[in-house]
Amino acid sequence: MPQPLLSAGAPSARPPASIDGEVRRILILRALVLGDTICAVPALRAIRRAWPRAHIALMGLPVAREYLSRLDCVDEWRPFPGWPGLPERAVDVRALPAFLTAMQAGDWDLAIQLHGSGERTNPFLAMLGARWHAGFRSDAAWVPPEDEVRFAPWPLLGHETQRLLSLCRHLGLPVEDEALEFPLRPEDDAALAQAWPGRAEAGPYACLHVGAQLASRRWPLRRFAAVAQALHDAGLAIVLTGTAAEQPLTAELAAMLAALGVPVTDLSGATTLWTLGALLRDARVLVCNDTGVSHVAAALRVPSVVVSCGSEPMRWAPPDRARHRVLAKPAPCRPCAYAECPNGHACAHALSVFEVLQALEDLLRTPSVSSIPSVAISKEGSHAPSPAHPDLARPRQLPLQPHAGSA
Repeated sequence: MPQPLLSAGAPSARPPASIDGEVRRILILRALVLGDTICAVPALRAIRRAWPRAHIALMGLPVAREYLSRLDCVDEWRPFPGWPGLPERAVDVRALPAFLTAMQAGDWDLAIQLHGSGERTNPFLAMLGARWHAGFRSDAAWVPPEDEVRFAPWPLLGHETQRLLSLCRHLGLPVEDEALEFPLRPEDDAALAQAWPGRAEAGPYACLHVGAQLASRRWPLRRFAAVAQALHDAGLAIVLTGTAAEQPLTAELAAMLAALGVPVTDLSGATTLWTLGALLRDARVLVCNDTGVSHVAAALRVPSVVVSCGSEPMRWAPPDRARHRVLAKPAPCRPCAYAECPNGHACAHALSVFEVLQALEDLLRTPSVSSIPSVAISKEGSHAPSPAHPDLARPRQLPLQPHAGSA
């Protein structure tokens, strides 16, 4: 059953010239994880501005449903059932005929593919029964012949938000800005106070997020421990964040820090999406892997240092370079196609603790990113670079790996 979300109006806008007729019901395909959904919000806003009175549904993954429930530009979330060849969700092919029959009865006027390059998703989109179709196409992607003018070339470069907005511009939609959204409410602070009773006495704090969906995207825990020790020495309390599934990671890190005499507050598994946002909003800084929490910080304008192992920094790094520092070592195998790196994870080991501390020191001494007084990060002693220190390894070349699959 479709799940209703908040409906919203918007200032009227002239509909794009490529759509000749009334658009009452719009279906958007974006079946990706939370961070990918956050990056799509500027494009969703442009669609809402073009059709302010239309009912807009987004077909996606369950992980994005709660986030979408607070967006004015989306009225409804619908579950993506999976599709052969797409890795985002396992598919029961026997259930697809009934699913497609139900979707084709939905009286959709316009279906928009915001998922990716279109090789696999464009045929899926065409089966949903919409009157018009729009989206992206790579050179190898099929598009419905009668809708060809509404399909834009899939950009190979640029930030994800800018890529998605290129389709909006192709369609003539009113693009006004690239700002991300993470709408917090007063009840989120009340819920955070219950999850972290000692928050009021903690003083300034830094959040560390050591998890990521894939192990190949995680920086080594012992290096996070060295960074946490330096932040603690600089006068910041250390708060660990993560999902319930990431509790073994945070527990291991907490044990390392306990051995170093560094107290921590481990809130992994204790926060909801919105209490995590309230926690990050008041943090002095976030240090994390390149995962969804980095996009939450970008939306909330929270200073962050992002360690990018295996991902595509050009595509996913927050555009605000003054407030967010993304550190990545060159590797010919980006983006990594493996859950576990088969080549020694050199892109992670090449990034030293010293480099992260340098980025933190520069960020936390920048007055424009926060009203909180600057923090001095010491790189002396155990944090200083040393050829003998195993956590200060130097880059080495990696063999080529397969590129991630098409969408």
